[in-house]
Amino acid sequence: MAAPKKTTAAKKPAAKKAAAKTTVKAAVVKKSAVKKTTAPKTVMKKTVAPKTTAKKSAGKTLNTVEKRIVEQRYLILKSLDDGKAEDILDFDLRARSSLADYIVIASGRSTRHVSSLAENISKSLKQAGHKILHREGEGSNDWVIVDTGDIVVHIFRPEVRSYYRIEEIWQK
Repeated sequence: MAAPKKTTAAKKPAAKKAAAKTTVKAAVVKKSAVKKTTAPKTVMKKTVAPKTTAKKSAGKTLNTVEKRIVEQRYLILKSLDDGKAEDILDFDLRARSSLADYIVIASGRSTRHVSSLAENISKSLKQAGHKILHREGEGSNDWVIVDTGDIVVHIFRPEVRSYYRIEEIWQK
């Protein structure tokens, strides 16, 4: 008979824990409901869906896409910083344009430096398993564009950058 008493005694604390969990959940629901009704109405920003390619699997969630973009952005900015790029600017375009999620603008000291910066970005992205959709301007190396689909990187010589002033388009 001692065995049934132990099992009922063991069930009582578990039942108390379950009851405590439900009361905590109910309190959380009540608090969040109050916050929602009393909070001022705000306009939600529309997020632009990232571009997809045919090779991506349909099972990927937005979180993995966001993680990929964050990793690409980190690798690009780190590569530019390690390569001693000058005047690095990073613009978040998710709420403003469907062109890309981010645009990065940087300057190199010479045509050779611009070419080297673009090559280093490409290598670091490829080593991490990211794809580069397009590279443009490597013949003259005055203005090189590296396009990953989600992030577009513009690397200029200082004279060319001051002539085109594309950062003024994206500044608020």
